[in-house]
Amino acid sequence: MRLVNHERNAMDLRTTPVHLGLGSRAKPVEGFTWDPEALQAYSAAVAADGAEGRMVMIFDGDGQGDHWESHPAGDELVVCLSGSVTVTRDVDGVPDHVLLGPGEATINPAGVWHVVDMEGPTSILAITATLGTDHRPRTGTRPAERVGTPGPEEAP
Repeated sequence: MRLVNHERNAMDLRTTPVHLGLGSRAKPVEGFTWDPEALQAYSAAVAADGAEGRMVMIFDGDGQGDHWESHPAGDELVVCLSGSVTVTRDVDGVPDHVLLGPGEATINPAGVWHVVDMEGPTSILAITATLGTDHRPRTGTRPAERVGTPGPEEAP
């Protein structure tokens, strides 16, 4: 995993996210994967950006999300590019559902637990404050207590 300073070629945001950092800098993240080693390397590489850093990535999927997540350092923008997606937030123990179609977006406020369900083949674009992100397995209609799934900065 490495940040690229000056990418001039087309890139696929499904496999190569872009980090938005301080000074309005945009750097592709080559070799990014969701394994603990790559997450730790990404966190270390962007640590100086603190809470202002953002990751931009496209996700394709179909079906229920398998985990709840929370981004304590900042809001997350979720844009439906194609298909249909339901974003469910846990707001003080009450589920808040937002249905999105192509071109529609919602903002997950900082620190609010949420899960994404894709209705049929769907693509979403997410712009996420990654510092301190926490994940919990989806075991029901509310986020379960922490069971050891590390966020990027906690990965071994």
